[in-house]
Amino acid sequence: MPTYTVHAPPARPSDASSTPERFVFVRDGFHFWAFVLAPLWLLLRRLWLALLIYVVGYGVIGLGLSFARVSSNVHLIVALLIALLMGFEASSIWRWTLTRRGWTTLGFVVGEDAEMAERRFFAEWQKRGADASSTPGSTEPKYSTPVRRGPPSPSDVIGLFPEPGGQR
Repeated sequence: MPTYTVHAPPARPSDASSTPERFVFVRDGFHFWAFVLAPLWLLLRRLWLALLIYVVGYGVIGLGLSFARVSSNVHLIVALLIALLMGFEASSIWRWTLTRRGWTTLGFVVGEDAEMAERRFFAEWQKRGADASSTPGSTEPKYSTPVRRGPPSPSDVIGLFPEPGGQR
């Protein structure tokens, strides 16, 4: 079952918080259209820097292969490998661009498709929002520090190790 990462845009000066309608769900896994038509996929997602890096990198590799006078079969294999790399790393490139633009990652959700992932995320998000509004104070989780009873002794052993000085 696919997993999705959820990203919230940076808050606008006119808004107190980011609106849920602007959240972006990025599916992990292989992106077929990024594999088949990488430049078009990058353009449609408005990943300008990634597109520039792709075009320059592809051009440099193509010129390097041409200067090395390799066969057209090697050109085809390299192009296929680059396309595979784009297909597998498309979601990472998309997340990297969102992070670079100031978007925050809210978490991840599992769903059969994007619609189910959105439903699950917003149901949990709404429930957590209701829980946070019912309890006064900070919304940050409070953790207690572990308490040690007495000073450490030389016979303290961690794990399933034998007692110090005992038989093995």
